[in-house]
Amino acid sequence: MKPDSVPITLTQCAKTFRGTRVLEPLDLTIAAGETLVLLGPSGCGKTTTLRMIAGLETPDAGGRIAFGDDDVTALPIEKRQVGMVFQSYALFPNLSVRGNIGYGLKIKRVPADSARQRIDELLGMMRLAAHADKPIDQLSGGQRQRVALARALAVRPRVLLLDEPLTALDARLRDTLRSEMNALLRELGITTIYVTHDQAEAMELGDRVVVMSAGRIEQIGAPRDIYYRPANRTVAQFIGTINRLAGERRDGMLTTTGGAVPLPSNPAHASHAHELFFRPEDAWLADPATAQLRGRIESTAFLGERTRLTIGGAAPDTLLIDVAGRVELARGTPVGISIAQDALIALS
Repeated sequence: MKPDSVPITLTQCAKTFRGTRVLEPLDLTIAAGETLVLLGPSGCGKTTTLRMIAGLETPDAGGRIAFGDDDVTALPIEKRQVGMVFQSYALFPNLSVRGNIGYGLKIKRVPADSARQRIDELLGMMRLAAHADKPIDQLSGGQRQRVALARALAVRPRVLLLDEPLTALDARLRDTLRSEMNALLRELGITTIYVTHDQAEAMELGDRVVVMSAGRIEQIGAPRDIYYRPANRTVAQFIGTINRLAGERRDGMLTTTGGAVPLPSNPAHASHAHELFFRPEDAWLADPATAQLRGRIESTAFLGERTRLTIGGAAPDTLLIDVAGRVELARGTPVGISIAQDALIALS
């Protein structure tokens, strides 16, 4: 059964701690049923934003938070109907899986039969039925994460808030649970705000991603837009790996140390482009005699399904190019590089 999804609006929400502004005034609208990811490095303001939505922090004077038509700015967390999953999970070690999931229902004095039915429903949804009576310390990290999520969902919150819930897990388990979380959030259809510094999580889970830096929003957009059309250098350099080509504009081309590439077809970008950027996967090796750029292999890194080449001489900075994993090239090998024109990015 899906909850009644609610849109969320933040208007001029800033936060100051002990005289230090940690979050500049921001405006943010989250659609009902949307999964919005707040992405950025430590200290960028993403967790502070989440805590204000939760009711654990109050915005500075003039800030306003609304759930639908309800102004919740001054409402404490217990009255906002939010479910929250912390990085530490904060599970009760003295309670079983069933006891943890049902804790919020007990506090709300939900009748025993209704509570049992809701807990059984969540045990099934999270594939925890076989572990219902186990103590928490007998569960794996992934199982604990699912218990924490089930506990947050038990009280049928209007909003689900997730604060780096996969950070404490090892890389392989994190990948598996990220995929499970993605499927679950789509099934639930609940308005969700997810905080992370992990780009892969943001790209897989977010309907939209908010990239934050130094207490400000740098860009809001769909994951594909954030990756391929970054708004500025901060976003481009934080999301994935990006290469820089610096040079001079001549006759619709950017001429650099190892050759020349066409300026982007967008006139607004081309008019001021003295440097262009591109992703490692958007270039390919070509015959040096006909390629746009020429350089030499400085090093190679075999990464399984791909090999990452470090190429010098083609531009003022070394370039990183991804090729198929089976490609083997020795250090010092001359190579040509070509890049699709629509993959070249001009940034402010």
